[in-house]
Amino acid sequence: MTGAEAEDDVPLGERKTVTDFCYLLDKSKQLFNGLRDLPQYGHKQWQSYFGRTFDVYTKLWKFQQQHRQVLDTRYGLKRWQIGEVASKIGQLYYHYYLRTSETSYLNEAFSFYSAIRQRSYYYQVNKEDRPELVVKKLRYYARYIVVCLLLNKMDLVKVLVKELSEEIEDYTQRFNTEDQLEWNLVLQEVAAFIEADPVVVLNDGSNSVFVTSNRLQEGSVPPLEQGMVVGQLVLADALIVGNCNNQVKFSELTVDMFRMLQALEREPVNLATQTSKQGTLEPSEKPAKRENPHKYLLYKPTFSQLYTFLSASFKELPANSVLLVYLSATGVFPASHLDYEAGPYDFGGVLTNTNRDVVNGETVQKRNQAQKEMHCLHPGDLFAFTRKPLFIIVDSSNSAAYKNFSNLFGQPLVCLLSPTVYPKSVQDQAQRGSLFTLFLYSPLLAFSSVCGVNSVRRGLWDRAQDFLQKVFRDIGQMITRSRSIDQAFLQFFGDEFLRLLLIRFVFCSAALRLHKLFRESRSFPESYPELPKQDTVESGVLQKHVLELAAMLDAQSLFWDDALESY
Repeated sequence: MTGAEAEDDVPLGERKTVTDFCYLLDKSKQLFNGLRDLPQYGHKQWQSYFGRTFDVYTKLWKFQQQHRQVLDTRYGLKRWQIGEVASKIGQLYYHYYLRTSETSYLNEAFSFYSAIRQRSYYYQVNKEDRPELVVKKLRYYARYIVVCLLLNKMDLVKVLVKELSEEIEDYTQRFNTEDQLEWNLVLQEVAAFIEADPVVVLNDGSNSVFVTSNRLQEGSVPPLEQGMVVGQLVLADALIVGNCNNQVKFSELTVDMFRMLQALEREPVNLATQTSKQGTLEPSEKPAKRENPHKYLLYKPTFSQLYTFLSASFKELPANSVLLVYLSATGVFPASHLDYEAGPYDFGGVLTNTNRDVVNGETVQKRNQAQKEMHCLHPGDLFAFTRKPLFIIVDSSNSAAYKNFSNLFGQPLVCLLSPTVYPKSVQDQAQRGSLFTLFLYSPLLAFSSVCGVNSVRRGLWDRAQDFLQKVFRDIGQMITRSRSIDQAFLQFFGDEFLRLLLIRFVFCSAALRLHKLFRESRSFPESYPELPKQDTVESGVLQKHVLELAAMLDAQSLFWDDALESY
């Protein structure tokens, strides 16, 4: 209450309104702060707590709407405080998306973040002499940008980055703070992230950029042939690990992680925001069934963290379900040459973070030549998890270590492995994301990139996408009709996400095998178990398709076509 008024002069009803508001505000902060103490893994423990937090914020939001006038005059409610509540609700929805992988909650987060900007809730912050309030505004911008990136709203991202840049400049000039470098780094990271795609699609008739979405869309997965018997397994859980040195990243998401998480999601639909205006919260409204596999996003995890999340996923994996492990990480190579019968810990693997893994109070510096690298996920480390259906993707300079896998328990198991050596022109672009992951995320973007194309007109892009759909149908039939293919591939083929990944993998392998710059076998993707090459990646029909697509992009001279002389 304002000090100018004696408490006795305030009507009882209005006093109760202020008291109730203060209670809801305190309760909401208390619950929100408690979210960080919840376990990050496991599907069940957090849900009731999130539900309670949503309920309190729903009440708080509606309460301040209904009693705005009283709260303005008797409590001195400021617009930035309303903005703070809206921002917290946006964060709740975003974290709900991270916990459930339901992309519809991204739209809910977006609607609240968008309203904060449209209604200028934080506008007055710059007039107050309180740097901590300006930091709240800057953090809001950073969070809003992450949500816009995930929703592919690139035009808006560019506008927000410009606004954030101006806000940072104003903040650092006014307060002479120590975190100026930190905020400038945020700007650099997001700028690099926006520029990561190697090819842009331009609208016909103008040079404006057309933003493509690479999430799973209705009709984008080649259907199964009638009567085709494939496995009924469903992709239920995915670990997406990013630990590449020097790869572009923003907010603990590397470019590879960002691409792979979208490859494992359906195109989002709006929930409440389709029918109601911003401001009415319906956190209990959930999709009828879970559309997307649940994901854990692990940026530079230690071995301990990675193993903990793996174990939690493994433990909670439902029957007839698949666990996918995606590793985008720097390769770790064995210390000595192998001249004996080698085991699953003798080939190296991929790097895990060393920062927080401490042994006996200090990190171990020196290793005996015979000892194995400790901060590394070796193929043998995953053996225990092959007791259930496991689908592994390794994008690394030492992905070949995972060729030496063993299926000890007879469960479905497939490893898709990146090339380990790239031509210099491709290697120079590695900081902006791996070519292999780009093929799994957007095959046409990746193919255009290896064709040396920087931009494609919208009309040509659409025609090439339509052609690629036909190619993918053919690849699907090659896989299901092959008589020598390992059954593991077919057991995973019933799931739409895994089917598309397998088809894109075969397309990637075929395209790189025909490309003149990819000269050695280490530049081709591999798999465990091996695919029958003549039926798939070296099929004459598929090679013809690759050359036709190259011709559409006017890049056929980059590909060998002598393989087709006998076609």
